[in-house]
Amino acid sequence: MTVGELTDRIQSLLETELVDVWVEGEVSNLRLMPASGHWYFTLKDERAQVRAVVWKSDARYIKFQPKDGMKVLARGAIRIYPPRGEYQISIQVLEPLGKGSLQQAFEELKERLDKEGLFAAERKRPLPMLPRRIGIVTSPTGAVIRDIIRVLSVRYSNLEVLIYPCRVQGPEAAGEIVRGIRALNRIAGLDVLVVARGGGSLEDLWPFNEEAVARALAASAVPTISAVGHETDFTIADFVADLRAPTPSAAAERVVQAKADLVARIGGLERHLRSAIRLRLTRTRARVEAVTSHRVFTAERGRLRTLAQRVDELSRRADTALGHHLTRNRDRMRGVQDRLETFRWDRQVGERRVRVRQAAERLTSLAAARLGRSRAELARHAEKLEALSPLAVLSRGYALVWDASERRLVRAADQVAVGDALKIRLHDGRVDVSVTSKETA
Repeated sequence: MTVGELTDRIQSLLETELVDVWVEGEVSNLRLMPASGHWYFTLKDERAQVRAVVWKSDARYIKFQPKDGMKVLARGAIRIYPPRGEYQISIQVLEPLGKGSLQQAFEELKERLDKEGLFAAERKRPLPMLPRRIGIVTSPTGAVIRDIIRVLSVRYSNLEVLIYPCRVQGPEAAGEIVRGIRALNRIAGLDVLVVARGGGSLEDLWPFNEEAVARALAASAVPTISAVGHETDFTIADFVADLRAPTPSAAAERVVQAKADLVARIGGLERHLRSAIRLRLTRTRARVEAVTSHRVFTAERGRLRTLAQRVDELSRRADTALGHHLTRNRDRMRGVQDRLETFRWDRQVGERRVRVRQAAERLTSLAAARLGRSRAELARHAEKLEALSPLAVLSRGYALVWDASERRLVRAADQVAVGDALKIRLHDGRVDVSVTSKETA
């Protein structure tokens, strides 16, 4: 067999015989792959080890995140990875040994959110004393919503209640609770937001332990109350919310105080305030009358009137002096404005632009005149050159005679003999000739 055939044989045997196994071991070399969402690690004990993988489709159902050194119980199927010739266990179910996966996930999330400060006391907001509108995220059926409405109607009959119906149990519940919190936050004028459900097991209450619900409560702009389960039940939502109520009915009682009690208390405070004010005014009036009846105040009244008159006189003088000062300043300002108007930059720039334009026009005229004179002088020199040019002489009928090599100019008849070749330069060209005869003067 080839290596591939041997591996296929082993794969066929293992994957048909070990399709559902439970393995207990210690997690080691854990690698979480954010890009793919798969988990890779090794399960080992004191005698052996086996590679393990949790695919993304199975990882989302595991409520806790394993760590190196953690004892776990894994359920899965044996698979062969042919490129390496290795076998591994493909895990579908993973449970921590010693405690349930939900409890483990609860403690891990609680620890992580606590480190982020979501449970800090300083971020808890107080509830309004008399809210006018509250929102409730809960199931629209069942005893919870009936108990809340009953308590609210007894203690505060004209309170407006908005209910966002959602599931409070099951895998889809957490998403619906988050949507309910966000939807009620978008409603203007909401004073309090309550998330509520009745008691149950840890599995039943698990939607309120989801990280998405915790972060939605933390991000709420409206003060929140968590009323989940019975008094002994605790969820992540209880730690994140601004207030934890032991039961949904207790949440309704904490939202509003008894209206009659408040009215009676306000009435008593108002009566006490009026009595205290009347007593205080009576005592103060008696003290003022006793003090003002003393003879010292009679003399002081005359002195105060004199000072008041002096103040009036100084005030009039100050008004007059201020008016004169303002008038002088206005005159000075007008003078400055006139001088500024004379030396306005835009006007000076305009005048200089006109002067530059006129100078440019004069310069252009002078340059044109100079160019005309230069052209006339050039024409005269050209005429002189033309008169002195040998070509001008040739144009009047003269010619230049050269020997055949064009090195010697022929000036006399005795310089040539019959049969010599000559070259003649005319004004419009050249001709080659041969001497057939010659005469001397």
